[in-house]
Amino acid sequence: MRILAGVLVLAAAGAAAWQLVPSGADHGEAITVGTTDAVTSLDPAGAYDAGSWALFSNLFQSLLTFDPGGTAPVPDAAKSCAFTDSGLRTYRCELRSGLTFPSGREMTADDVKFSVERVLRINSDLGPASLLDTLETVSARGNTVTFGLSASDATFPYRLATGAGAIVDSTTYPANALRTEPGADGTGPYRLSSYTKDKSALLTPNTGYRGAVDGSGRPIELRYYTDSAALDRAYQAGQVQVATRQLPPETLAGLSASDPDQRVSEADSSETRNLYLNTREDAPLGDVRVRQALAWLVDREKLAADVYRGTVDALYSLIPAGITGHTTSFFDQYPAQDADKARELLTEAGVSLPVRFTLSYGQGRGAAAEEAAELKRQLEADGLFQVTVKGYEWTEFQERWAAGELDAYAVGWVADYPDPDTFGAPLVGTGSTMNTGYSSATVDRLIKEGQQYADRGRAADEFSDIQDTVARDVPVIPLWQRKEYVVTDEAVAGGQDLMDGTGVFRLWRLDWI
Repeated sequence: MRILAGVLVLAAAGAAAWQLVPSGADHGEAITVGTTDAVTSLDPAGAYDAGSWALFSNLFQSLLTFDPGGTAPVPDAAKSCAFTDSGLRTYRCELRSGLTFPSGREMTADDVKFSVERVLRINSDLGPASLLDTLETVSARGNTVTFGLSASDATFPYRLATGAGAIVDSTTYPANALRTEPGADGTGPYRLSSYTKDKSALLTPNTGYRGAVDGSGRPIELRYYTDSAALDRAYQAGQVQVATRQLPPETLAGLSASDPDQRVSEADSSETRNLYLNTREDAPLGDVRVRQALAWLVDREKLAADVYRGTVDALYSLIPAGITGHTTSFFDQYPAQDADKARELLTEAGVSLPVRFTLSYGQGRGAAAEEAAELKRQLEADGLFQVTVKGYEWTEFQERWAAGELDAYAVGWVADYPDPDTFGAPLVGTGSTMNTGYSSATVDRLIKEGQQYADRGRAADEFSDIQDTVARDVPVIPLWQRKEYVVTDEAVAGGQDLMDGTGVFRLWRLDWI
């Protein structure tokens, strides 16, 4: 989830700190990067969130990856990959030779098979198994891996290029459970040299790396902060040279590209934030008319202007601007705030007023608490709803929505890959990652139809219809689309290349000037 954003939790079992190098070792002028993103797990089978996948794209390889700004996957651990049939149901990859794990053991096709099947077998509530839902069989022979799919799926290569396709050492990861030992045994551009729970991760260049990345990056120290204000203080004090995801809105709004003491990168992003609604029949928002009433009351423009100081753009569809299939379905259905229409719907539903429910959020990242307070104000303004606001620590937040316990919850979504499909099944398909209880035969059919087109532009009509259906059923209310900011001090280059909407966190592009 994509990838999902929240406060820092480095949820790997074991000691509070772990080191591969001796204490006090020369780190080779590491560039220090600060973030508030969460790391749910160091095991690729146990995490489906932005913070974890940011690490995975540096520590592990998948068969495929994305070039900077690219829209189609390219080989990484693979030498080549292609569908072997016109029906898009058999996908075959030939592995590169000479890829070695930290132990020195060479990667084999069996490791690829083991890694992908392991994700499905473990099927962690917080993991990415849902991304491999069309995978039926995997076979390994020599350096060749063949994937058999249960249905035509042109998006399968895109999914393999994500953290769901991260290849682990089959001799150091258990086949049927998440790994509890600290560390990460992958073949990516970096090795994890040390790790301190809730504090930092030291990455050193993998000199034996072979893949899509040219050259070798600088050593990187990732430092994790519990909230945006703490990250801002650390950057202002010179404790980090790079600050990303996410400084406070007021700090971002005051950034200037002409400041001689720092470099500021601002770019469009495919990251969105949505308000998810529990659609189960016994939930406070189980009646579609109650959810439609909510949609008539949400003022995205005010959220963007007042809470986020113009650093995000109001969003009226599941799919953000810049991605094939973007529409304005929620604006078309609910063009302006209208309490009278909301009241009519609630009267028709026969519910007692005010409708009471709890709005939940993940604590500590960005302006989530301020956002929740503003949504509460908007929804209660005309006496139609009574909203209790509740913040949770990030992992508990994930576990509660995965268990279907929350009434409404605001969550950020970072595109897993640059394709509209990543905003379909994971968010609104039956059994979706967001677990709202929503199930629509129409939406599921359209998702499957959209996956059949090798020419991804041809899927635009299906995704337009998906968004129209979702705007009527309202299992989710889109809120905003983020602009991506990276701030570095004047001694560091490459900040503009760190993130580009492909889901890859390119730490190797950072360098000293």
